[in-house]
Amino acid sequence: MQTSNAPDPKVAVVILNWNGVRYLERFLPSVLASTYPGLEVVVGDNASTDESVAFLKTRFPQVRIIRNEHNLGFAGGYNQVLRQVEADYLILLNSDVEVTPGWIEPVISLMESDPEIAACQPKIKAHRERERFEYAGAAGGYIDRFGYLFCRGRIFSITEEDRGQYDDTRPVFWASGAAMFVRKTAFDQAGGFDPDLFAHMEEADLCWRLQRLGFRIMVCPRSVVYHVGGGTLQAISPFKTYLNFRNNLILLHKNLAAGRVFPLIFTRFWLDLAAWFLFLFSGKFRHSLAINKAHWHYLKGLTRWNRKRKSFAAPSPELNRLEGVYRGSIAYQHFIKGKKVFTAL
Repeated sequence: MQTSNAPDPKVAVVILNWNGVRYLERFLPSVLASTYPGLEVVVGDNASTDESVAFLKTRFPQVRIIRNEHNLGFAGGYNQVLRQVEADYLILLNSDVEVTPGWIEPVISLMESDPEIAACQPKIKAHRERERFEYAGAAGGYIDRFGYLFCRGRIFSITEEDRGQYDDTRPVFWASGAAMFVRKTAFDQAGGFDPDLFAHMEEADLCWRLQRLGFRIMVCPRSVVYHVGGGTLQAISPFKTYLNFRNNLILLHKNLAAGRVFPLIFTRFWLDLAAWFLFLFSGKFRHSLAINKAHWHYLKGLTRWNRKRKSFAAPSPELNRLEGVYRGSIAYQHFIKGKKVFTAL
């Protein structure tokens, strides 16, 4: 990782918590058992109303606690906490993640080998089905030509069994916020997360901006973590449907090359209409309404999204010039051609 006389880079694991005392009790010991030298473990508490803070003070006094006065969501909450953490590398870790021995060292070694690597994720597997990839990140995040996000090892709601098929270290489009290693200077240069996104796709937005700045995003499968999370919860929550559809449009509006914004958004509205009918005919009326709400709130905020586009000075290259971009349509490949695994694309 370093030459023999050079100090190890300073690393901080930062867990954003909201009413997650049961996860802290269960998974924090695995984090504290990490072997990386001089590791700082921080819990940023997003105005929890359970006994999280009291529990940490009693059971894990070695953990630094940073308290937010309000629940600012994933994006705003992390921004507020990370301003108060000094480290060369930040590891943003969900509270419901179990880490494995030696999970930090290979990622830091990879990032130290190339200063252009701004963010990296480990292989993320399901805690309940440990032989399968987990929904939120799997073996690295991708995006298709229409802006739909998917992963090596997870296409829409289908997760694959891990048979070692994605064990190569490679560039990706986005690294999962469930377990994201990020270079602190790059995070600050990119302006951190966008608090308007609140939750969902904020890591993809950050990674897109990092690529626009000339950085790379990687996956390092030598590091493995297990995430409780799960796509099932996302599928049954209309609020998450709303966030996913709204934030995806904002993501595209903010980061696409100028001449590509409205042609692609126009196309996406028609594709989202297909999803609207799918939810409707499946009896998921609240999800259809969530798409309506997402489109309305996106359109209502056009002036704001335009201002954000202009405030980020880095160029916006064509999407297909970036790493981790699938030049076809993942929806067409999956729903029409029946392809369910990444290797079939």
